[in-house]
Formats: sequence, structure tokens, C-alpha cells
Amino acid sequence: MLYKNIPWNFIEKFVVDVFCAYGVPKEDALVCADVLLESDRRGIESHGLNRLKPFYLDRLKEKIQNPVTNFEIIKDTATTAVVDGHDGMGQVIGTKSMRLAIEKAKKLGMGMVAVKNSTHYGIAGYYVSMATQSGCIGITGTNTRPAVAPTFGVENMLGTNPLAFGIPTDDPFDFILDCATSITQRGRIETFARNDLPTPAGMVIGEDGTTMTDSKAILAALLQGKASLTPLGGIGEDFAGYKGFGYATVVEILSAALQNGIFLKQLNGIASDGSKHPYHVGHFFIAIDVEAFLPLETFKKTSGEIVRALRSSKKAPGAERIYTAGEKEYLIRREREDTGVPVNESVQKELIAVRDELGLTEYRFPFE
Repeated sequence: MLYKNIPWNFIEKFVVDVFCAYGVPKEDALVCADVLLESDRRGIESHGLNRLKPFYLDRLKEKIQNPVTNFEIIKDTATTAVVDGHDGMGQVIGTKSMRLAIEKAKKLGMGMVAVKNSTHYGIAGYYVSMATQSGCIGITGTNTRPAVAPTFGVENMLGTNPLAFGIPTDDPFDFILDCATSITQRGRIETFARNDLPTPAGMVIGEDGTTMTDSKAILAALLQGKASLTPLGGIGEDFAGYKGFGYATVVEILSAALQNGIFLKQLNGIASDGSKHPYHVGHFFIAIDVEAFLPLETFKKTSGEIVRALRSSKKAPGAERIYTAGEKEYLIRREREDTGVPVNESVQKELIAVRDELGLTEYRFPFE
């Protein structure tokens, strides 16, 4: 599928104006655009412009997500807080929550915030990067709409439930591990489908217990509850699928139980009468101030030595190099600073349609 690049300053302004046109306040629109486009900057295209329309604009239009975010702290202690996001913009809720966790960590060494009634918050790695840039270790996770089957099951019960860690290093980039607890996430299958590519065998299991590879059929079956993503490790126990199942369950519990939120099938976004309603997802954010243990530079030197030793270890035959978490994203980010964001034909059409619908006539895309 043909890709075209759009300059960053152009697409940033466009996305902000689009969010504002949908009722998001300018200050919040800037945050939403930054989180969204950071995905593309890091090469995580499944969570970038690909999702502007279907994940955010359509949900705002359907009124299952609120453009104005009411960020309410409903319980507050010196080191913890519980937040109700009132189904506002997940990116705004996420940035405010991690900022609050960091503030608490800077005072007493650690901070944790649990969130209820939120919406999709983009890449989890964005929030742990906020922590590392503040001299903290960051951890975040979120539950999501059900898509993943338990080990030995074929019913989509858990979300892809990403779990992210951010650790400062003295490298030019921090150690940023942002992973779904399933082998893949729905967004990657959406990307396969947009590009008319099959989904690799083993990533998705059908009701009959066999693997599925037709990407468009998978997306339809996921919505119907007739297919499930597989946990990290894959189908069954041969490659330790129970580990991914277990970690997904940890994220589900921490995202829901600490704030008495909803979980599992309750997160499918469908009311009893079949109509759509807010997803009410939960998140958690943890910040640990490194200076509470030892000087930050000492910590960063040790963590840097660890990841550099891993990268310089003996490579497998034919392997070009070893990467550590966050490195590929850093390299892609540097490469794309000058080239802009690559956009496939499907998303190009969506961007044109959004522009025309909103009457943003001052924008003409490079691919037109």
C-alpha cells in the first residue's frame, strides 16, 4: 500500500484543529495530538493517525466519550490518589494522572494513581516516558475491551491489557518497555487489514480452537465474539501462554479493583439493549523517585551499563544487532524528525474526509 509523508508541524496543527472542532478544549487538544502523534514518531503506527477517526472522532460523535474532560480526584493521600475521568479524553486523564503520581513521588519517594471511568489513552509508553524525564521509574497499565482468551479457552475475556515500564539510563534513550500482554493487539490487525496482509498464524484463535489468519475476517469475528487474540506465549502451554494470561490478569485487577471499576466483559461498550455506551476503562500509574534511593546519575550509569552489556553480547548467526527496549523507537523517531509521518492510502482518505466534513479548507495534504 502506497505511503506518503506529511510534515510534523502540518499534521500536528491539523489534528489539534480537528479535536477542537469536535469540542475538545484547545489545551486538551494539544495533549491529545501529542500523545497520538508520538505513536507515529516512535513507529507505533497502530496507535497513531490510524486511530484518529475510528477510536477518537467516531466515539466523540457517538457520544460515548466526552470532549471536555472532568478530571476528579475522589480520594487523595500523600502517596496515592483515585481519579474519576468521567469518560473524558483518555490522553488528558493519563497525562494528569502520571503528573500527579510524579508529584507525589518527588515528595515521598513513590506515588500511585488509580483511574476509573476513562477512555482509550493511547500508547502506555508515553506516560512512563513522562516519569523517566522527571528522574523517576514509571509503570502504567490499562484494561481494555475484551479481546483475549484465557489459556485453554476460546472466549475473549481479557483486554490486550498493556503493561509499560520506563527506566532512566545514561544512554541517549531510556529503557521504555511498552507491551500488550497478548501476542499482538487489535491495532496491529487493523494495520494488517488496511494493507491487505494476513495475520501470522498463532496470534488469533477461533471458536473451534484453530488459528485464524484472514485479517478482515478476524476484525469482524472479534466484534462478534467469535475470535480471540492469544496471550503472550500463544495457544496452550507449549510456549508458556499461561504467562501472558497471568500478566493480563494482573493488569486487569490493578486497573479495576483499586478503584472499584468494571472489568472483563463489562468493558465491551455495549449496553443490555445492544446500544453503544462508554467503555469506562481503568488505568493505574506508578512513579518511583530514583533519588529516594541513590543519586540519579549513579542509577542511570548502572542501568545504562546493563542495557549496553546486553546489546554487545554475542549475536545469533545472521543477526545484525541486538536491541534493548526503547532503542528502535528512538532510532525511528530520529529518522522521522525530518521525513514526517508516513500515512497509508486508507488513512489518507480518512484525513481528507475528516477535513471536508469539518470544512477545514485551509489544509491541503501533500498526497492530494
